[in-house]
Amino acid sequence: MKSHTEHLLMHTKRKQEFINITQQVEDAIAKSGIEEGLVLINPMHITAAVYVNDNESGLIDDFQVWLEKLAPAGLDYKHHWTGEDNADAHLKRQLMGHQVTMAVTKGKLELGPWEQIFYAEFDGQRAKRVLIKIIGE
Repeated sequence: MKSHTEHLLMHTKRKQEFINITQQVEDAIAKSGIEEGLVLINPMHITAAVYVNDNESGLIDDFQVWLEKLAPAGLDYKHHWTGEDNADAHLKRQLMGHQVTMAVTKGKLELGPWEQIFYAEFDGQRAKRVLIKIIGE
């Protein structure tokens, strides 16, 4: 079995941002030379998520509205009592999911018809890493 590791450096312009990283994952798979296996995509930060869904701007806007209703910014969260100010970002990350594992088949990322991979940032405007780990034959 072979493995290949890459890191994407993310630096968002806004505090909350959704970025399609499907092409970067596909590029890493192509570089790996792995034909059959799995790829893990992990944001490596506790206020960011990686998820799979449709690349449709209305849906992404809907996610943002939904997340703000469920975990609004500006509340007096207990986490803020420690001197932090990003409790809503932690909660939003939990709602969107931590990481994804996808199949690699015949050297390609195997996605459903509308599936794309997204990096979701909830406490951005600074450098963060995304791990892409590919294993297989």
